[in-house]
Amino acid sequence: MESVSGLAPSRAGRSASYGRGMFYVAVAATAWGTGGAVAAVLYRTSGLGPVAVSFWRLALGIAVLAVLHLAVGERLGARWRDALVLGAGLAVYQTAYYGSIACAGLAVGTVVTLGACPVVIALAARRVLGEALTAGRVAAVAVGLAGLVLLVGGGGQAGAAPVLGVAFGLLSAAGYAVVTIYSRRAGGDLSGATVASFAVAAACLLPLAVAEGLLPSAGGPVALSAGGLAGTVGLLLYLGAVPTALAYRLFFAGVAVVPATVTAVVTLVEPVAGVLIAVGLLGERITLAAAAGAVLMLAAVAGLARTG
Repeated sequence: MESVSGLAPSRAGRSASYGRGMFYVAVAATAWGTGGAVAAVLYRTSGLGPVAVSFWRLALGIAVLAVLHLAVGERLGARWRDALVLGAGLAVYQTAYYGSIACAGLAVGTVVTLGACPVVIALAARRVLGEALTAGRVAAVAVGLAGLVLLVGGGGQAGAAPVLGVAFGLLSAAGYAVVTIYSRRAGGDLSGATVASFAVAAACLLPLAVAEGLLPSAGGPVALSAGGLAGTVGLLLYLGAVPTALAYRLFFAGVAVVPATVTAVVTLVEPVAGVLIAVGLLGERITLAAAAGAVLMLAAVAGLARTG
């Protein structure tokens, strides 16, 4: 009896930690989904391109996190290796994802990038971290991928360079895998390294953003008026605060206790959130196949939460 009572709190503690980590990752993925909708509005109204938007969300995310750190008295220090690896990984997978969409189209770019992430991470986690590739996790990955194909695979046209787009998508998945696997292998919560990793990622993106156009331009006439400029700044501030500062803090905290393969499947909540926002707020219509895909993806996440 003594041994049983001694083990029970440990199991309960592990279960609570796992559940909290799953919640953190799911909230982060949902925030990323809202970021996609906000970025789409910025592309249409501000004249900013995807790389410039990514740079500004990182730069403003640094400012938001710095203020929060100072407000609660946290130190901003981080190991240089953590900052370099995480920052480079963030820069690669965000930029390559946008490149995939530009070359192959939204549907193909999304399916290839987000579809490859769970597979690449599952294989890398087994090899690098020794994580068990259980039947439940394999099933969750398969169900999640099927749902992703149904959700976004039926719409849009292939871009001008689909092969290059697929290559960019795989590169993006590799960058995301580096961030996830490294965070797990570090063996602790790396949320304290978020500011430094954002700084590295922003430095990597700055030359590309300058070449693309760093400031709102005539390409978005709404941004030329005072009201339009205020709206652009407001949307960029939201991107910096919620899908960037908040989301990545939660993601790094969650991935510290949730297996990498499980994390990759849970982040499939991102496109589901994006679709729900497009339907509920932007008035877009959803097909029956896309709705079924969203249900499958949420079912895969729910299954992992129960079996965790």
